[in-house]
Amino acid sequence: MSTQNKLSTFELVVFAMLGTLMFVSKIALEFLPNIHLLGMFTMTYTLVFRKKALIPIYVYVMLNGIYAGFNMWWIPYLYIWTILWGVTMLLPKKMPKKVAMVIYPTVCALHGLSFGTLYAPAQAIMMHMSRKATLSWIVAGLPWDCIHAAGNLGAGLLILPLSNLLKKLMLRKVRA
Repeated sequence: MSTQNKLSTFELVVFAMLGTLMFVSKIALEFLPNIHLLGMFTMTYTLVFRKKALIPIYVYVMLNGIYAGFNMWWIPYLYIWTILWGVTMLLPKKMPKKVAMVIYPTVCALHGLSFGTLYAPAQAIMMHMSRKATLSWIVAGLPWDCIHAAGNLGAGLLILPLSNLLKKLMLRKVRA
């Protein structure tokens, strides 16, 4: 195993704190319907840490389950954030800043818009829903997904500056 794949104590602590930051930000914004910073954090962490970004993402998922209960609602969280992580991983690493300023918030917003659709397969299986009922569930949730998309678009504007800042902070630690 190469040393690149091993996690340092510093990384473990940073990833635990970043996952906790995701969780605390969600709790702090729960008074707003479908508005949160989770997509922004998922993309930011992925841009900075690449594969290792799954660690803070799943710290968040686990904390959410511990806090609110590991119930049926939680099952889709096991894959919904991974989809956004995967899409972010597919984006070019050396994207021009002007392009990134548009692409990152757009991807984040599209994830919010598609949240109900991404959630639907697990919901349909667990609730034994027909295809028609599943489609009706998705359509009924579209207004909430639009709010989610708008919130993610706003939060997505922070992805580029925060990922640049986090990269600089991590480089500073590496040099120290």
